[in-house]
Amino acid sequence: QVQLVESGGGLVQAGDSLRLSCAASGRTSSSYAMGWFRQAPGNVREFVGAIRWSGGSIYYADSVKGRFTISRDNAKNTVYLQMNSLQPEDTAVYYCAAGLIVGRQMVGNYWGQGTQVTVSS
Repeated sequence: QVQLVESGGGLVQAGDSLRLSCAASGRTSSSYAMGWFRQAPGNVREFVGAIRWSGGSIYYADSVKGRFTISRDNAKNTVYLQMNSLQPEDTAVYYCAAGLIVGRQMVGNYWGQGTQVTVSS
């Protein structure tokens, strides 16, 4: 089992930045990737981005490329999502996930509890 704990959500204005953190514990594996998904009210959960734990390859959804940046701190088993130029359409619950890369996206096997990000116009 892998436990994931997110932090860093909140309420910001359009154009602001926010950084989410996800700390992993338990039976983590170097074969895993860690990433982020989001789900807005009435929408399906969508892939945001992911980083391979080994090698560090990074993948992003087209909707966030150039605005969001994923990074990791191996020593802390923590992954970050730096979100810049936030827009109201970025409002969602953001979930951290651990899983496998398939193509250029990720399939999550383990999930965090989610953290709310609200962007006001």
